[in-house]
Amino acid sequence: MGLPAGFQWGVATAAYQIEGAVAEDGRGPSTWDTFAHTPGRVAGGHTGDVACDHYHRWPEDVALMADLGVDAYRFSIAWPRVQPAGSGAVNPKGLDFYERLVDGLLERGIAPAATLYHWDLPQPLEDAGGWMERDTAHRFAEFAHLAAERLGDRVATWITLNEPVVVMAYGYAFGVYAPGRTLMLDALPVAHHQLLGHGLAVRALREHGARQVGLTNHYSPAWARDASSDADRRAAGAFDDLMNRLFTDPVLGGGYPVELPAGVVRDGDLAVISAPIDFLGVNYYQPTRLAAPAEGSPLPFDMVGIEEHPKTGMGWPIVPDALLSLLRTLDTTYGDRLPPLYITENGCSFPDAVGPDGTVDDADRIAFLDAHIAAVRTAVDEGVDVRGYFAWSLMDNFEWAEGYGPRFGLVHVDYATQRRTPKRSFAWYRDLIAASRA
Repeated sequence: MGLPAGFQWGVATAAYQIEGAVAEDGRGPSTWDTFAHTPGRVAGGHTGDVACDHYHRWPEDVALMADLGVDAYRFSIAWPRVQPAGSGAVNPKGLDFYERLVDGLLERGIAPAATLYHWDLPQPLEDAGGWMERDTAHRFAEFAHLAAERLGDRVATWITLNEPVVVMAYGYAFGVYAPGRTLMLDALPVAHHQLLGHGLAVRALREHGARQVGLTNHYSPAWARDASSDADRRAAGAFDDLMNRLFTDPVLGGGYPVELPAGVVRDGDLAVISAPIDFLGVNYYQPTRLAAPAEGSPLPFDMVGIEEHPKTGMGWPIVPDALLSLLRTLDTTYGDRLPPLYITENGCSFPDAVGPDGTVDDADRIAFLDAHIAAVRTAVDEGVDVRGYFAWSLMDNFEWAEGYGPRFGLVHVDYATQRRTPKRSFAWYRDLIAASRA
């Protein structure tokens, strides 16, 4: 068996990673602008000030997607471009940009899939407490209303949040991503306030007739270092609760798998959070191996290396079977409560370079994508309802705290000249998509 008729092929990006133009046409600062301009926070002192200059070059990028033959494009709407202060007055020029992009996609037969929050919180909201504050959830719903009011007649698919676990863990607990706070387990209110914002945004989107609304989570299968060790298994279970189930259980009506601080969850919140969604986005890159925590550790687990599998250019283990296992686990864990799934991100970084003949031979990426798409096919054959696959990413871009070193794209970007060069993986993916329609 193959993938079902109508299976959606796409590519994905995020606003701060590609747009640039951070001070143009009324855009306000985000937490990532502040973080990237803080010395020592981002490798090489890199920032997203210019990135891939997609704000000006979007017609070229849409043309690349049309050549690729994708059904859909997952992009994010920069909150500070639409609402520079994070509340109050809207910036019409910001919405104008996304309207041009959406219309350009539709003219090429590409369905827009808009993510409302891909980590670029307006800095004034962070100054007021950010996602540690309940009010941010209500401001997010206001932003969702503004975006859907302008674009809802043309955007059928909406994703509220991208990887809220990363915002909580990397942004507020460990401090390695914006806003760079180091609260450790005291960051748990960030989880609830993001999910409350999700539920309120679902309501706002529905009010504007949104047809497909979902949430995208980052999932990493938890492996106990020693499966025969009770302590290691408990560590893996704790990681699974905090990194996987915390952002899925309450959305699907199951409540929280961990205890949140007193007073954070209020009456009626879980009903808002568990409003029905039409799909669940799955972002997968690698599994995580866990061991019992060392004495005095602030966390209930220690992460240990996975050395028996090949690695990407960022040192991430390449384990396609873990994606298959993840899809099976979601299906068996949530059963009838699980909505249809989309792989909303999957990809890899390798040190790609343009060769003397002007081509980029990224055979490692082709092998990675081929093996992971095969895992999706197997899951579908087994009855898991997966309806689409979005490769990360359309093009090389700003890779958060790693700056411009890692390259995840199907298209190589020369950041000095902004020249786009499709890699061999681009042609491979184009052929795969075409063959699936034959």
